[in-house]
Amino acid sequence: MGYLDKKTLEDVNVNHMKVLVRCDLNVPLKDGQITDTKRVEASLATINYLIKNNAKVILMSHLGRPKGEFNLKYSLKPVRDLLEKILKTNVKLSKDVIGPDTENLVNNMNDGDVVILENLRFHKEEEANDKEFAKKLASFGDIFVNDAFGTAHRAHASTFGITEYIPSVCGTLVKKEIETIGGALENPKRPFVAILGGAKVSDKIGIIKNLINKVDTLIVGGGMAYTFFKAQGHKIGTSICEDDKLELAKELLQKAKDQKVKFLLPVDTVVSNDFKNDSDFKTVKVGESPDDYMGMDIGPETIKIFSQEIKTAGTIIWNGPMGVFEFENFANGTYKIAEAVANSDAISIIGGGDSAAAVNQLGFSNKMTHISTGGGATLTYLEGLELPGIAGLDNKN
Repeated sequence: MGYLDKKTLEDVNVNHMKVLVRCDLNVPLKDGQITDTKRVEASLATINYLIKNNAKVILMSHLGRPKGEFNLKYSLKPVRDLLEKILKTNVKLSKDVIGPDTENLVNNMNDGDVVILENLRFHKEEEANDKEFAKKLASFGDIFVNDAFGTAHRAHASTFGITEYIPSVCGTLVKKEIETIGGALENPKRPFVAILGGAKVSDKIGIIKNLINKVDTLIVGGGMAYTFFKAQGHKIGTSICEDDKLELAKELLQKAKDQKVKFLLPVDTVVSNDFKNDSDFKTVKVGESPDDYMGMDIGPETIKIFSQEIKTAGTIIWNGPMGVFEFENFANGTYKIAEAVANSDAISIIGGGDSAAAVNQLGFSNKMTHISTGGGATLTYLEGLELPGIAGLDNKN
């Protein structure tokens, strides 16, 4: 989807304006404490820009799944407290979402003030993209900024519905996601290499179909490789396999051949007699797995071949681990591929979710060009499908 022509913060005058910002402040909490502050930090560039440019900043977000009811367990208070600490300024949290308290707070703001609305999902109208709810939210601001890439694939009132009522632009974070992922999909520096892993082919069908038309090389690892192996007639022991996707796997292999796309599958795998870390495991060539063993990781020969391909890449998109990386004995493949991507000269884009977690966990984050903040949104973007939260924003001309 071509979103590179969407208006950004720099295209509008925010001076003295009330600016509604949809952030993704859906942080993990334990006993009321935030256990990972990354999402709040990711929103700071937009918030600081607006404060510096004399805007009245009204933040909106969801947190958890309160199922359309007020539930203080899901209050944004811990986020407000953290923002106050980081921004070194008073941040007011409304007691309601679209009620009198919010109206009162918003109507009494000065330039540079920051207000945060209580959890949007305390209203079931939010996820239902209710028009009246969206209109009410829009009435609090002069300009809407979407900076929540993680929810851009959802047509909710605060991401999509609101764009019908006030000028709408993308924030710093969303702009970076569009420019990096969109730029790679529309005009990649070649060779363009996509690395796909994870357990199931069915989760990545759309992505494979879209990328086969764009990439020079498609590398497939993780559990999904075994469906391709079986489609090729290899023995796979007790490895995960989607038997209803075997014909599709054959079609995709043929399509890659027809498009002259290099389709790389593992040549050796690490197999185990049980799905746990301290099981009996060994490395075998593809097709030579004992009947009672399952594939858990890519083998050393595969790592060598994949790493060689990565070394020559101009652009890399990686989504999904190469093995069961949460077990130490089967994390080597994911680690070595992360290392190869980190050491390459390519533009490297890590597509959210498990891959982002692996890269962070393995300590390679600062060596990647871009780690996407969206899980489902990134996958939707890579599939070439519409992202309502971005589609609704104003175009530059």
